[in-house]
Amino acid sequence: MKFIGLVSIFLFTIFFGFMCADAGSNQNSKKPKVSFYTLKTTMNDGTILSFQSLKGKKILIVNTASECGFTKQYEDLEKLSQIYKGKLIVIGFPANNFGGQEPGEDKEIAEFCKLNYGVTFPLALKSSVEKGKDQNEVFTWLSDSTKNGWNNNAPTWNFGKYLINEEGTLTHVFSSGTTPMDEKIISALK
Repeated sequence: MKFIGLVSIFLFTIFFGFMCADAGSNQNSKKPKVSFYTLKTTMNDGTILSFQSLKGKKILIVNTASECGFTKQYEDLEKLSQIYKGKLIVIGFPANNFGGQEPGEDKEIAEFCKLNYGVTFPLALKSSVEKGKDQNEVFTWLSDSTKNGWNNNAPTWNFGKYLINEEGTLTHVFSSGTTPMDEKIISALK
């Protein structure tokens, strides 16, 4: 029994460490091969958001879930969006890919976020963020170096974060364990 307990702790430590390890930054300032501004997404209210309309602002894209241990990050994402209002757009992409932790419908998700965390930043329609044929096209771009210029990492858990600069270049990929108010994110926003 002791051996099984140690193995469980070891596997959890590896899994949690993997979840908390950032994928990195675009240190060579590689430009995307496909313009980020050609993308659009359907928002939670059914409207279409063209990323072309966000040119000149930083964008933090986060895959979210309402029943995750990281769900409390909604609060800091809202705080971040308020602190950098006018310079940064935070966009949540609800997804049920990891642990079935976003079972709700779009209206329920929006109500949950507003009621529990005061979320005012935009939410996209619930979609898949994992690589595969049904992956949201935004996450296809974010996790394919032939499109974004350098990164091949799709989210491995809820609350992965992708930072795009004012010119539409993916500059940083942060793990679930990197909180929105972490100095790494704040530093990348300056």
